[in-house]
Amino acid sequence: MSVLCLSKPYLPDLLGKAGLLLQFSDSAQLDVELRRAAVRSMANLCLSVPGQPYLDESYRSVCFQTFLSILQSSKTSDVDDITFCMLLQNALKGIQSLLNGGKMKLMQTDQLGSLLAVLKKCMFHGLPGLSIEMPPVLYPAPLPQYDKRSPVKQEQSELAAFKQTGNRRKKSKGKQKKGEFGEDTKDDLADTGNESIHETDMLKLHLRDVQNSPCSDLRTHALDVAYMPTGKDHLSSHYNSWKRISSSESEYSDAEGGIQSKMRSYQAKVRQGALACFLSAIKSIEKRVLYGYWSAFVPDAPGIGSPQSVSLMTIALKDPSPKTRACSLQVLSAILEGSKQFLSVAEDANDHKRAFTPFSVTIASSIRELHRCLLLALVAESSSQTLTQIIKCLANLVSNAPYNRLKPGLLTRVWNQIKPYICHKDVNVRVSSLTLLGAIVSIQAPLPEVQLLLQQPSSSGLSNSGTGTPHRFNSSEQWRKTFPLEGEPADNPGNMPSEPCWLIRLCISIIVLPREDSCSDSDANFPSGCVYEPSPVRLESLQNDRQILCITLLLGLNHSENPLVKAAAARALGVYILFSCLRQDVMFVADTANAILNSLHDKSPNVRAKAAWSLGNLTDTLIVNMETMGQSFQEEFSDLLLLKMLRSATEASKDKDKVKSNAVRALGNLLHFLQPYHITNPRFRETIEESIQALISTVQSEATMKVRWNACYALGNVFKNPALPLGEAPWTTQAYNALSSVVKSCKNFKVRIKSAMALSIPSKRECYGPTEQFCQIWSALVVALQKSEDTEDFLEFKYSASLRTQICQALIHLLSLAKNTDLPFISETITENGDAIKAYVLQYMKSGVEENEAGMHTNLCEREKALKGAIEHLCGIEKQLEGKARVRVSVYLEDILTNHVNAAELTEA
Repeated sequence: MSVLCLSKPYLPDLLGKAGLLLQFSDSAQLDVELRRAAVRSMANLCLSVPGQPYLDESYRSVCFQTFLSILQSSKTSDVDDITFCMLLQNALKGIQSLLNGGKMKLMQTDQLGSLLAVLKKCMFHGLPGLSIEMPPVLYPAPLPQYDKRSPVKQEQSELAAFKQTGNRRKKSKGKQKKGEFGEDTKDDLADTGNESIHETDMLKLHLRDVQNSPCSDLRTHALDVAYMPTGKDHLSSHYNSWKRISSSESEYSDAEGGIQSKMRSYQAKVRQGALACFLSAIKSIEKRVLYGYWSAFVPDAPGIGSPQSVSLMTIALKDPSPKTRACSLQVLSAILEGSKQFLSVAEDANDHKRAFTPFSVTIASSIRELHRCLLLALVAESSSQTLTQIIKCLANLVSNAPYNRLKPGLLTRVWNQIKPYICHKDVNVRVSSLTLLGAIVSIQAPLPEVQLLLQQPSSSGLSNSGTGTPHRFNSSEQWRKTFPLEGEPADNPGNMPSEPCWLIRLCISIIVLPREDSCSDSDANFPSGCVYEPSPVRLESLQNDRQILCITLLLGLNHSENPLVKAAAARALGVYILFSCLRQDVMFVADTANAILNSLHDKSPNVRAKAAWSLGNLTDTLIVNMETMGQSFQEEFSDLLLLKMLRSATEASKDKDKVKSNAVRALGNLLHFLQPYHITNPRFRETIEESIQALISTVQSEATMKVRWNACYALGNVFKNPALPLGEAPWTTQAYNALSSVVKSCKNFKVRIKSAMALSIPSKRECYGPTEQFCQIWSALVVALQKSEDTEDFLEFKYSASLRTQICQALIHLLSLAKNTDLPFISETITENGDAIKAYVLQYMKSGVEENEAGMHTNLCEREKALKGAIEHLCGIEKQLEGKARVRVSVYLEDILTNHVNAAELTEA
């Protein structure tokens, strides 16, 4: 029975206004052991037990304030260090339990700021050589906006410092023995970039002084360089500070050493507890709130002569405990995860010659500093577990940083530093290294820098493993023999004209070469009796009986009573349906559809979510088959099954968001797939109406943005079906009103873009309904264009240009379809808002090649062609009006086109 169950009747006596635990945990309590026991008991009461009621809000608040006040307090002279550490540990455990219980929401700025302030203070508790003072509250704020130096002077001073460093390096002619920091390490560290060349030299000079010290810790001394102030006496001051620490550590007796060791262990546990608590806090608050505190926990490049601010990287670089270093990297990874939108504002590709540092440049500077510090940590780390966390953190950073907006070189340094670790003796390090390389090559908008990296010779960087990266390649060297390098003769007489890049060959070699012991690092050749692992095969390559076996097993497992098995089977069917050899088989599609529909009604939410995803894939293939195979496939597909799919998807659209997002996607495809005889069939009529109403209500709902995005996309698919009575059916007005509302007011710009795209899909004027409906859509798009920069969330600005592009395309599309009764309203709108619309359309015309949300490119010629088509259409309509319109819209558009052409000619000249 849980502690909470036993104590619930006594909670008022324990946690009430005069409760015993509150009295015993008060700072006025003289018995320190009693106080510590009371805090521990309070922390245990905050534990969440499945199936048991949680603490009421009033008690949670009391406990939180008690824990917070303990963490904010300072150690008094009558309390020994170890007892104080235990008190802090219990308070941190209590707050973490409150956060993990899911009931504690840090909504108030002061409450969150107070917690983050004490957590940052406790993260550095007892860290050797470091003492920080924290304000009682941290307030959210952007990174520092102003720099005392102008960017030009800053670059000049840094360049001068680098040149001086380079001169000193050329004069050094000393040789080192193997095993010391020689040329290999010098090359590795140089790869961390020009900004760290100076630190690298100082690192090697400093290591020569400390290698013979009885307390020389490669990590502690090497990584002090990362926080070394720049100036004339920085080496001597840094060495003296190290000397003071090392001498104090070696001057106490064995007994004192035991006490000191125990105290350091407890202090490390406090730091670990604070980091674990911070990790729980990150999961309890929204990312947009968290990023207001970015500068308090993420490093930024210091100004010349300024000390490095303490951050999570301070712990990762300087903490003597490998476990604590790993904890700090886990927290940093959690902050970086999902930070793509926040980091997307970063930019330093262009030189900003301003009196202040823009926010975008500050974020870019922080990204660069993260790269520098993580690569320094990578070189010096000796613990395999912590090394894995460093590489995972780098992978998170690479996955979220906007490298297309940053100066090139960052990825090259990461690439060159990580390559030796694919040969590491620890399997987790090898796996995380391959994951990081995968993140680099997966960066969207393929960068020239990545393309060059893939063209590097296979041996580049593999031999420069540094001091902390042992080799394991008794088989890893074999992949070069199995797949010869360019210019080398192959074992067989017929060389291929072109080879895959070294990374592909490495991955293939890992798959096809024999297994070996994960810790083996011998240089022995392969044993002759090794069993080779099979290489992956596609379903098409299997024999027919094997294909049938696989399909039969999956269809059978889809009826498993184990929800995990059933979910996996449903998802696997969703993958199988994408194979071209299967999707064209009407019988397989029908069998798969029936199996998925069965899982879509399962009681497990996970099974339903996987089934909905697979249903979305299956309906995608229906559209592909309709476009490639023609009417033959549609006629063979069962009408009864199609009706059943429509009804199931409509029902699933009312489920949880994870199910709903794919259910509405499936509905859009199914309604697009319907043929005229389906629509006229009385059995289908009611279901079609319900399906469309489900999409409309989802667009208007308060569901997640992913769900609403899919619903807008689905309505666009519905509009593509010429057999549906779009423009005549009663639901037409509701659908257009829903999309018009979203395009004007949705907080998420990607949803606005998708709704604007859906509004531009109908190909005939009749599909837009009467003049009143057409004019409402026109008006909504004009308002949306004017509000395309209005947002409370700065992260949405990234999509404002794409939104304007899509709205301009929709407006020109509407003009190309307009009839004479539409023009009076359009001309009135142009009279009121013509200048603003003209500016946006001109910007759209000159913006060059872009890829819209549907993945289709629209180039300059296509845009000019669309505008000219609209002008020609309007000229013919306006002749019928005989000057009744207040403004000739065709003349207005011709003026825009003339301005665009003139501007283009000036640019070319």
